[in-house]
Amino acid sequence: MILDNTPYSFDRVVRMALAAGLLWGIIAALGYLSDVLIPFAVALLLAYILNPLVHRVQGVVKNRGVAVGLTLLFFIAVVGGLCWVAIPLMGSEVAHMGRLISDLVSNSRLAEEAATRLPPDLWLALRDYFNTPEVRDFFRTDSFVSMAQAALRRILPGLMGIISGTYSVVMALVVPAVVLLYLIFLLMDFQKVRVAWKEMVPPQYRENVVSFVEEFDLAMNRYFRGQTTIAGILGIFFAIGFSLVGLPMGILLGLFVGLLNLVPYLQLLGLIPAVLLAAIHALETGQSFWVVMGLTGLVFLVVQIIQDAVLVPRILGKAMGLSPAVMLLSLSVWGKLLGLLGLLIALPMTCLVLAYYRRLVLAPTEPSLIVEPGREGGP
Repeated sequence: MILDNTPYSFDRVVRMALAAGLLWGIIAALGYLSDVLIPFAVALLLAYILNPLVHRVQGVVKNRGVAVGLTLLFFIAVVGGLCWVAIPLMGSEVAHMGRLISDLVSNSRLAEEAATRLPPDLWLALRDYFNTPEVRDFFRTDSFVSMAQAALRRILPGLMGIISGTYSVVMALVVPAVVLLYLIFLLMDFQKVRVAWKEMVPPQYRENVVSFVEEFDLAMNRYFRGQTTIAGILGIFFAIGFSLVGLPMGILLGLFVGLLNLVPYLQLLGLIPAVLLAAIHALETGQSFWVVMGLTGLVFLVVQIIQDAVLVPRILGKAMGLSPAVMLLSLSVWGKLLGLLGLLIALPMTCLVLAYYRRLVLAPTEPSLIVEPGREGGP
């Protein structure tokens, strides 16, 4: 137990201060090294997600190296196929949205229609927003790739500064290659490390440490192998639904809403851009705004039913692992501390902290912030 009645002597206070200083130093070092640690963090998360598939393939081919190679080929083929299909579609969506924005800020029929059908204050706010240089330049790019690069420059200015510099072609090839090398090495040694690490723990601490790591692993399963799968499936469903409704940038919006679902129920924030795009679609086609909004809301409703009635019970079982509020808070805090690296490691670190808190701080009879998962139906 950490919370005990031990008096706070000078020695104990000094040790606590040193521990706090060490923790802050680690966070500062991670922030300083974030650019070079991002490829490793990405590879580590991919390895954790792909390892169950590697394990199944290994059961068939009986060789770990062959299983890793086949799994990576399958993964690259799937990602490449999705990019091959999705990028041209998203490029045409961006070009279409750029034309609509140009019409809205000019004296075109669409602008006259918007001024007639929208409340005056709302129309003026939208026109001023779409007329800002940032928005117009963002949608004036020649292709989806150019738009993605513009977005990345805002999100990762340091990294994109390197990639867009003198050695742009070399760096664009080196970064994915480094991630791939990390991923291969991690997958090759994943099972070996999973078994061998227990022997490195002193016998007197082994039971508690192993129990703690198993608790952490269980919480991680609930997020990375469960919630990530659900978010990917929902992103596809939303993209198909919005495309059928005809919303501008429907595929991008659907994938964005699916990404929001990495934190359960956060996809409701996608209603804001969905309403805006539904209004633009109604103006463009002359349809009733309420009909387009009703169809857009129907997409949210159907996908939510699929999520709650089919995907969550089958993939996550009876428990969600982490509270959505804890997920959102951890993403906010770690993202503020370490930027993109913080977002990548936010949930693993939160699972680790909560597992430690549950195992070593809380009394066994007290409730935990991590929901105890049911054994049946888990990933």
